[in-house]
Amino acid sequence: MQRFGKNKHLNTRRDLENQPGERVKGPESSVQELIRACMNSDRTAQRKLFDSLAPKMFSVCLRYMGDRESAEDILQEGFVTLFTRLDSYSGEGSFEGWARKIFVNTALMSLRRTDALKMSDDLETAWGISSEGESAVQTMGYKELMGLISQLPTGFRTVFNMYVIEGYSHKEIAETLGISEATSRSQLQRARMMLQKKIKK
Repeated sequence: MQRFGKNKHLNTRRDLENQPGERVKGPESSVQELIRACMNSDRTAQRKLFDSLAPKMFSVCLRYMGDRESAEDILQEGFVTLFTRLDSYSGEGSFEGWARKIFVNTALMSLRRTDALKMSDDLETAWGISSEGESAVQTMGYKELMGLISQLPTGFRTVFNMYVIEGYSHKEIAETLGISEATSRSQLQRARMMLQKKIKK
């Protein structure tokens, strides 16, 4: 069976990162200068950094939280954390990737606080995975796919986001969410099947 979400169309992290939205880009020295200015409480620099990251990080928050109001709360909370932790950015690797981890972790912490990560093991119905359904998911547009992902139950949505889009392994997901690797695999499989059922409607 072809593995869903790996190097296919719009359902990989690399493709999602190519969606519209201004990046923190340019020579590494200019990025570092912007970070230093933010650390020195330069309001203009802080606004520039916020404006460059907010559209893409909001999409990250929305994928995990499932609704705009909650995503906006996580976006604000994430930026508070980001600005207070700028001194911990070592300069190695992508700054945007470093920032992304902060927003993902902020969303996960919020879901844990509200106990929303309890997995939906009461869903007993399993749907078969047909090649037609697999192909339909892989060729969907970005906005349509994100809309369907937001409709998944919280547990399914979280595992799907972490594995398919963020690139976490099942071991990492299990350690982060406090579940077994088998549960992580099960939730991912069910998430895929639910997406395919929604597409066929």
